[in-house]
Amino acid sequence: MFGMNILYKLYMLPGILIGLTFHEFAHGYVAYLLGDDTAKHKGRLTLNPIAHLDPLGFIALMLAGFGWAKPVPVNPMMFKDRKKGMILVSLAGPLMNFLMALIVLFIIYFCFDVLNIKNAVFQFVMYGIYSINIGLGVFNLLPIPPLDGSKILAGFLPYKYEYQMIRMQQYSYLILIVLLYTGIASMILEPMRTVIDMALNGIVGLFF
Repeated sequence: MFGMNILYKLYMLPGILIGLTFHEFAHGYVAYLLGDDTAKHKGRLTLNPIAHLDPLGFIALMLAGFGWAKPVPVNPMMFKDRKKGMILVSLAGPLMNFLMALIVLFIIYFCFDVLNIKNAVFQFVMYGIYSINIGLGVFNLLPIPPLDGSKILAGFLPYKYEYQMIRMQQYSYLILIVLLYTGIASMILEPMRTVIDMALNGIVGLFF
């Protein structure tokens, strides 16, 4: 059983590396397009996973299924419209995860349904990349600081409420832990995962 658990984690490793790396890269790249080159100067405008991994967050993700990468530095003052800029930058990470899941799903359909490939390891790895990207995208849409969902929501709030949300960040990790380990997070996230999964399969189903 222990050996199988380790094997499962190894199958998930490519998905974790790809999901975190592309998520953070998307934040930095959209910020760069909007006029903020902070991520570029900090060496974060790259697809090298080492630049984005937080050692403790990576270990937590592997062991507990809950972790984090190093946040990409963003200077909202560089945007022409600060609120709009932060909404776009924050959306970029989850949307990139959903895009990666869509690309992988095309590969899955093509390899297993068209080419009829039977390699079990390849199948586990590809489904791992697909599942983890959906999970990361959905999880980051939660409106709890410092997750992307909180920054998206803050972009639509008046400044005084935005400030209150920023102050809430000191309690955010405790809130996240409670939500995760009480199962409340799953009650919120699973319906969102199901909707995204159905949407992506619907798109790919148009071609196969």
